Parts: sequence; C-alpha cells; structure tokens
Amino acid sequence: MDRPIIIAGPCSAESHEQLQQTVAQLAKMAEVAMIRAGVWKPRTRPGGFEGLGEPALRWMQELQSEYHIPFCCEVARPEHVELCTRYGIRHVWIGARTTANPFMVEELCEALRGSGMQVMVKNPMNPDVRLWIGAIERLQQCGITVGAAIHRGFSMYDNRGYRNDPLWEVPIELHRRLPDLPLLCDPSHIAGSADLVPTVARAAMQLGFDGLIVEVHPHPESALTDPQQQLTPDALSKLLASLPQPSSTSQPTEPALDMLRDKIDSIDHELIQLLGNRMAVSKQIADVKRQAGMSVYQPIRWEAVLTDRLQQAKCLGLDQAFTKEILEKIHGESVRVQMDNTSDS
Repeated sequence: MDRPIIIAGPCSAESHEQLQQTVAQLAKMAEVAMIRAGVWKPRTRPGGFEGLGEPALRWMQELQSEYHIPFCCEVARPEHVELCTRYGIRHVWIGARTTANPFMVEELCEALRGSGMQVMVKNPMNPDVRLWIGAIERLQQCGITVGAAIHRGFSMYDNRGYRNDPLWEVPIELHRRLPDLPLLCDPSHIAGSADLVPTVARAAMQLGFDGLIVEVHPHPESALTDPQQQLTPDALSKLLASLPQPSSTSQPTEPALDMLRDKIDSIDHELIQLLGNRMAVSKQIADVKRQAGMSVYQPIRWEAVLTDRLQQAKCLGLDQAFTKEILEKIHGESVRVQMDNTSDS
C-alpha cells in the first residue's frame, strides 16, 4: 500500500449547505478517497436527530457528481439498500449493531445480492472476532464484495478513557485470519473526543492498518450528532500530515532487532512451558481438593494470590490492568482444568 485509504465526512448529513461545505473542503485533499455521511441515525436513546433519509441521499448524489468523489453511508435494512441503489451510492457499510445480528446481516445479504455494491463491515459492539468474520463471510458467500473491515472499538464495562475500548488485539487477530482484506480504523468512535482522535489514528497506522474513516464537520460545535468527536477539515488536514509513512516490508531488519526478536521467542517458549507446568499442578490440586471434599474455587486464596502478584507486577513496572487481566485468565483456565479433572474422576 503506497498511501493509506482515507474516508472522511460528517457523522450525519444535516443539510444541503452543511454537506456541500464539508465536501468542498474535503475534495481538495488528495488523500481523501471517499466521503462518508450518516443518512439513517437511530440513536441509543430516542428523542435526538435520527437522520434525514432520502433527502440526504439526493444531496449525496448531486455532490458526488459535482465533485467527482464517491460517497458511502451505513445501511441497516433492505429498504436502505434499495434507496442507495436508486441514488447511485455504490459504497456502504454495515454498523456495529447490525454486524452482531446474523438475522439482520442475512436480510442485507439478500438485498445486496447482485447490486454490485461494495460493502464495509464494522466490528460488532462486543469483542468477538468470530462474529465479525462471520458477517464478512456471510456477505462473501452471497457474492457481495467486501471492501474493508472497519475497527470502531468495543463497548466494555470499563472503556479506559475511550468512548469504545480499541482492544487492538481483536482487529490484529482479524487481520491475521483475513490478511487480504483491507483493515480501516474509525478513530472517531474509539476516541469519543476530537482531542484524542489523532492519537488513536496514529496508533492504528503504526499497527499496520490500511486506512482511516474519520468524522469531519465544518462546525463540530453545532453538529446534530456526536459533536464532541468530529474534526474540522483543517484538523483533519493536520492529522493526515502527521500520520507515519508506510515502510516497505521488503527492507532488511537490523541485526540488533533480529537479536531482540530471538530473545522474545525464547521468553515466549519459556512462558508456554511454565503455563503447561502450572496447569499440571492444577490437576494435582484438583485431586487433593476432591479427596478433602473442598470446592474448586477458593475465593480467599484467590484474593491473596491476586494481591501478591499485582504487588510484584507493580515493583517490576508492569501495568496493573494488564497484569490483572492476564492473572484472571490464567486463574479461569486453572479452575476449568480442576473442574474437568474432578468430573473425570
């Protein structure tokens, strides 16, 4: 990829004037390949602006022709696909709530079949890579071109300061399984704040994403939806100039880097061996607990272990949330192993 794929535009198409003003500025940026605009915007809670529907599509068709730049929007129902076809919108995306529902994806597949549209698929709201891939595969099996996967973060109990937690490991895993599918980042919905959008966008590009889909509004403070996370066109221009340049994957690695990677490989092998040893001991513990009539889960012991290991991690400068998550996963697997060993006996 010589340069990143950049899609930009307002969260919602609010008026002809607002949309034209946005497109006029974005069309001047050589980096911007496509304009995004929300047409149907059902909100989490009722009572807010929920999009203009067909009139917005009419404006998009007009501006698409005037500025010679393609538009894209979200579709969630078969009638949305029909209207997009009528107004010459050839690129659409499926939103996070829709991706999570195979019934809705199947309905859209039937509506999109034979349309020639190119479809992008946002991740589901929960961090389930299989559900994300399932929606992509369902579309592909219907002969529909999936142009990209879009990472917009995940709705978690603790989003760690983001609107949606990026959980970068999930899109990285999707890219590992589907290496030929372009992967875009939606930093606007991850950040939830215009100030944080550049940081998220640069992180995505450093992780090898193929591009960005960014919310841009000429006057974000007066936007009818998501005003806090939309950039001005000038802010987008500065962001694009700050993105890390892609490097050739054919470049030879530095000898020092090869040496450090060898160390990482060795440490990883040691970790796997230690985990295997730990689970072997868990099986022995299961035997002792069964003979003593003890329950598998011992909350007082687990609390003591967690406190001790987190203190050790703190002394080593390890992130507490990261360490706690790893320890909880190891403990959960240990409980599973003990349960299995108890039930088999």
